[in-house]
Order: sequence, then C-alpha cells, then structure tokens
Amino acid sequence: MHHTTREIRLATALVEAADTLSDGFDTEDYLRRLANHCVDLLAAQAVGVMLIDGGRTVSLTGSSAHEQMALDLLQAQHSGGPCLDTYSSGKPVPPVSIRTARAASRWPEFTERALRHDVVTTFAVPLRRRERPFGALNVFVPTLVASAPPDGDPELLLAQLIADSAAVGLQNNARYHRCRTLAGQLQEALSSRVRIEQAKGMLAERWQTRADEAFIALRQYARRRRLPLDRVATAVIQRTSDDAELRREFDGTA
Repeated sequence: MHHTTREIRLATALVEAADTLSDGFDTEDYLRRLANHCVDLLAAQAVGVMLIDGGRTVSLTGSSAHEQMALDLLQAQHSGGPCLDTYSSGKPVPPVSIRTARAASRWPEFTERALRHDVVTTFAVPLRRRERPFGALNVFVPTLVASAPPDGDPELLLAQLIADSAAVGLQNNARYHRCRTLAGQLQEALSSRVRIEQAKGMLAERWQTRADEAFIALRQYARRRRLPLDRVATAVIQRTSDDAELRREFDGTA
C-alpha cells in the first residue's frame, strides 16, 4: 500500500494531537506544533490558535512560520473575526476572500490587518469536543481558494479533523490533571490519617491510656491553638511537641 507524504504528515499530526497525558504537558508548545502541522498540510502562510474560556480569550498561539503575523491577526479579532464567529456558532467559517470581506465591511479591523500581511484567503474551524468549546483554529492563505466541491472543501475538512483531534487532546489533558489533583488530595488525606493514628498510638503508650483518650487530648490541643490536627500529630511523631501541654489536655488541667 502506497502512502503519500501528506498522509504520513497527517498521521503524525493526529498522533501528536492525542499525546497530552503527561505531567510535563505545555499547552503553548502543543498548540504551536499543531499550528505548524496545519501550515505544512494546508499550504498556508500561517496558522493561529485562539483558546477561549468562558467567553474570554486566554491564549493566542501562532505557527513558527510567520508567528508574529499570526498573533497580530488573532489579536485583531477582539471586536470580530473568523475565530469568534466559528467559536460562537460551533461551525466552520469556510474560505473567504479578505478583499471581499473587506468590501462587505465584515471584520473591519481584522481584514485591514490581513491585507497588510498580504493574506488573500482565510478560514477557521472550532476547537470543540461535543458540547464543550475550547477555542478556534484560524488559517491564513496567500492565494485565492477555489469554490468548494459539493461534498465540502477538503482543506476545511482537514483543518476540522486536526482541530477535533486537538480538542480531544485538550479535554483529556484537563481530565488527566483533575484526576492527578484528586489522587494527590486523597493520598495526602490518607497520609494525614496515618500520621494521626500513629501519634495517637504513641501518646496512648506513653501515658498508659486508651487510644481514644489520647486522641481527645490531641484534638483539644490542636483546637485551642488553632493548629491543623495533622501538624500536631507530626510534631508528636517527630518528638518536637510540647509534651507537658499535651499532658495537661489529657489530665483536664489545660
């Protein structure tokens, strides 16, 4: 079976889009590599990615090729542009001539800057996973794009495929970090409980009393001094606690 260079590049892009489950994941680097793949696959001047959260732009990333141009064109869309249109509708913005859009007063600031950068055509696709929107991917092309065939523009479909893969990657990364955070919190809670039990046992042995009585003293000591119980337990284990004060809590003379 023969595979073209473009197919291999597309496969590489999709694999990289899925590779987000790591502690060292860097969102900006990830999006830049994604934009770089789009430049190669779509014969674009530049590609920009805009991340949006709660209606607010949180990140702008441009391809390595013409990065400043891509960032400038993303920044020009604060009052309107293909990124905001595709993000709002959840549907692609098909290839549009910059001059035609300019003549129709569509995205005035964006089209003015695009003409300065010699961009001829632009299109955009949403970064979206089911009902969750992440942002938009915007492609800037130096030539006119022919009218789309009946089954859809292949470049637009390809851009959407990459954007969909990236949206899955971003969602998986967000879930991964939530799981890691929850696991860390559960582990800390378990470790804290172990330390408290250990301190309780040490005091019970030292005072020749029941473990629940030692725990009451430990808890009272922490409450009176507004200290976390785990911190007091750690001090008991490390033998840096004030034994005399703890004993007074146990004897009821504090």
